[in-house]
Amino acid sequence: MKKSTFKSDLRKEQRLSEFVDAIYSKFLKNYHFERISNIKQQLIGVDVNFIHKVSGHTYHIDEKAQLDYLNEDLPTFAFELSYLKRDKEKIGWLFDTKKRTDFYALVTALFEDEGEFSSCKVTLVNRQKLIGMLLDFGFNAKKFQNYRSLNGHGKMELEGLHPKTQGYLYHSKNNKAEQPLNLILKLDWLIEKKIARRLI
Repeated sequence: MKKSTFKSDLRKEQRLSEFVDAIYSKFLKNYHFERISNIKQQLIGVDVNFIHKVSGHTYHIDEKAQLDYLNEDLPTFAFELSYLKRDKEKIGWLFDTKKRTDFYALVTALFEDEGEFSSCKVTLVNRQKLIGMLLDFGFNAKKFQNYRSLNGHGKMELEGLHPKTQGYLYHSKNNKAEQPLNLILKLDWLIEKKIARRLI
């Protein structure tokens, strides 16, 4: 019988929240932050709020961490386009209009030392700028949906995107129950396009 990892995953997420909060405290110069514990808020893509110290404007932050790739420094991040739930296709978090996310805080290159998180990178991605750039390339939620129906498992190149320096699609059709279709993007490219910036 397969042992549930639910409790250990929750503990890991709690440790990660505390670790990332310490980073926010140190590196966010112009913002206060507040971590959101309300489940309804989390479900609409709000894990943390950044509040500007002068204007008081609030930005909704959705944290995404590469917890499956501990002690690795991947140059890419997977943006969820769609997945299956009870055999029905659902829209992923990137294009989900119910999400109130302004920025993604992508936690990558997460390293552990003696069971404690020791270092990571945090990249802030402007969600609307990213969606806008994809639309400029001719990609919207419906077009990505067509890729799911036309293609099988694995990596798919996208017209207009260089797979080695910009991005590509990946459909986990054979190895994951939810069969997610993800847009894999190079973080350095997003920074170069001024869609993202590195906090640390």
